[in-house]
Amino acid sequence: MFKKGRVYIVIAILTLGFVMLLQYNKPKEVNWYPSYVAKHKIPYGTYVLNDLMTRWFSENGQQVSVPPYEFLYNSPTAAGTYFFVNGSVAFGESELDALLDWTAKGNTLFVASESFEEQLLDTLNLEVGSLYSTDGVKPDYEYQLVHSDLKSVRNHHFEKDYYAAYFKAVDTLHTKIVGLVTTSSDTDTSRKEHANVVNQPFGEGHIVLSTFPKAFTNYFILRDNNKDYTAGLLSYIDGSKNLLIDNYHKAGKSFYTSPMHVFLNNKALKWAYYIALIGALLYVLFEGKRKQRAIPIVLPLKNQTLAFTRTIADMYFEKGEQKQVAQHKIDYFLEHIRSHLYLGTATRDKEFYRNLAARSNHSVKEIEDLFQFMAKLERQHQVSNLELKKLNTLIEKFKARVDGKQ
Repeated sequence: MFKKGRVYIVIAILTLGFVMLLQYNKPKEVNWYPSYVAKHKIPYGTYVLNDLMTRWFSENGQQVSVPPYEFLYNSPTAAGTYFFVNGSVAFGESELDALLDWTAKGNTLFVASESFEEQLLDTLNLEVGSLYSTDGVKPDYEYQLVHSDLKSVRNHHFEKDYYAAYFKAVDTLHTKIVGLVTTSSDTDTSRKEHANVVNQPFGEGHIVLSTFPKAFTNYFILRDNNKDYTAGLLSYIDGSKNLLIDNYHKAGKSFYTSPMHVFLNNKALKWAYYIALIGALLYVLFEGKRKQRAIPIVLPLKNQTLAFTRTIADMYFEKGEQKQVAQHKIDYFLEHIRSHLYLGTATRDKEFYRNLAARSNHSVKEIEDLFQFMAKLERQHQVSNLELKKLNTLIEKFKARVDGKQ
């Protein structure tokens, strides 16, 4: 029977090892998370864009990792182009007002995002809509720039999204259309063009908005000749002025604070971590068993002090010696004050009453009444049952308030 159990254990270990080997050799899955972080080399990171901009704007480029409001407040003389790219860019009322004021002074605000806040759209008289492909199996969107010097012979395709954002309402009197997006239909070969990149003057500056932020990602730039489209968009940035590249409004993290990221991001360290966890689990299962007989429970001796005290009290009460019972309760009460409230009871003056009241959550009047009543009982030769009950009630209420139960 024991040998049969060992065979099962060996088979289980070999099976587990084989599964782990298959998992270790499995090709690494592609991370399609749209982070738009400059340091990320995943498809929807912007490592390639950051590298290109570092080369093209080596003298004027500046990375900004703080909120735009804070940056503009600390750098009032900053000028040039403020560049934002993310899946969704929402500034907030105060930050947007600061950016618009900065743009109106002769600067350029460049924002690439699939959605924009209502305040910005209302300011520019724009409205964003969504364009859906009728081909659900393989959606196909084509992007092009309208400028004669930038318009390519062939359009730039993108097949990873099932919808494309565009500007469905454009103030053509004040807004210049820079780029277009189109999609095809299975039943209709004609294509309707939709504006997805616009350029609008604002004060003495300009605002450039693009609803296709993936045009600046690693996947799009490195695919076919799409880099020409991205370069055409970047040509609207004045290279002679400063370029402020935002690294704050990003969907992904530019750095990781958890040390576990180091283990889980490295294939060898990740599996070493998993093996350590499995080993610890096996140790708990097999070595965590008892190796000796259970120790019998020995009940502690019961505390008979309370029963003895009740017996003595009953004896005093039956003999009609309430005076002695009252004196004992007063003595024990004074001992309680000395041992729990750390006050001496030899001198009972007004200073003593004030200190005791402060430490016991009572008023000075309540303390004086209690001690006057105890002094009265001490002077009497006889104590009635009602007086004894009243003394007991006052002392118990005092202790309960000290303990916070009243």
